[in-house]
Amino acid sequence: MITLFNRKGIQKLFISALLGILTIPMQVYANSNDLSLLLSLKGSWSFSIGFNDEWTSPKFDDSDWETIKAPSAWEDQGFNGYDGYAFYRKKISIPSVHKGSMLYLHIGYIDDVDEVYLNGKMIGSTGDFPPNYVTAYNAERIYYIPEKYINFDGSNLIAVKVYDSYGAGGIVSGAIGLYGDKNPVKLDANLQTLWKFKPGDDLKRKEVDFDDSDWDEIFVPSSWEDQGYRDYDGFAWYRKSFVYQGNDADDKLVILLGKIDDIDQLYVNGTLVASTGNFPLNRNTGVHAGPEYEAFRGYYIPEGLLKKGKLNVIAVRVLDTGGVGGIYKGPVGIVTQTKYIEYWRNRKKAGN
Repeated sequence: MITLFNRKGIQKLFISALLGILTIPMQVYANSNDLSLLLSLKGSWSFSIGFNDEWTSPKFDDSDWETIKAPSAWEDQGFNGYDGYAFYRKKISIPSVHKGSMLYLHIGYIDDVDEVYLNGKMIGSTGDFPPNYVTAYNAERIYYIPEKYINFDGSNLIAVKVYDSYGAGGIVSGAIGLYGDKNPVKLDANLQTLWKFKPGDDLKRKEVDFDDSDWDEIFVPSSWEDQGYRDYDGFAWYRKSFVYQGNDADDKLVILLGKIDDIDQLYVNGTLVASTGNFPLNRNTGVHAGPEYEAFRGYYIPEGLLKKGKLNVIAVRVLDTGGVGGIYKGPVGIVTQTKYIEYWRNRKKAGN
């Protein structure tokens, strides 16, 4: 088992505007330049060809599996000519000092398709497995780890399911490891987890009592293309119900929605709070890809709208005009205005 030790780092962040909303262009999530290495995962992994759903479980005994190095193609390690499914497994320890931090698993470049699990819970997937096979051999895999899946100060099992169509296979390259944000935003409510999701458009979806029980659940932040909606362009909605415990301080609140491709509207408890970009009557009326997908979403929440200690519903209406779609980069959550502004001022003082 590998044990993780605490490290800290700094990244460049800038304030561009503090108007009716906060719009701050910064790179976070799914970009290795913004992350600080906490634990290298290069080296030996347990490995087996084939696949079985039981192999994602920490309870499964893999003591008789082969051992291979990652990153490196499995063809170079005794599996020459093998194409098909395979599994990697590795146990690590994550100290409780990292509770409250945003942690990411960087699993590098995988040839061709993958699903990644922590303690039996899927945290990310890229490409499509057969029968609707789509390769993603050139995509860098960086997956956010929901804190509720982590066994702090204990054993954590990483399992990687891989499908290779031909040629080199497996975790072939990249700075694989466990990472943290170089400059994490200290969120009062971390909403980087599963959200309800449904394609299509209906303004009734903004209402608190709207029934979303039959909706799918997908990870936020992560593009919807990587979560079963390959090549989908158009309208879609996200919904998240949660109890806000909040901060006792009398302070304004800011909701961070990271980066969204392409335009969005944010509703809190049924009330329109803010938006980026202009929605047309339908996606084929005067819609074109603009700079909105690069804008970081930080929206003020009107005073009294978010109910402390009670159930709140956030609904996000999104229109994607092509390519990647949805809430694809973080951080995503709620923070007080005072801590948020202080954070940016500290970065400016540091010359970052």
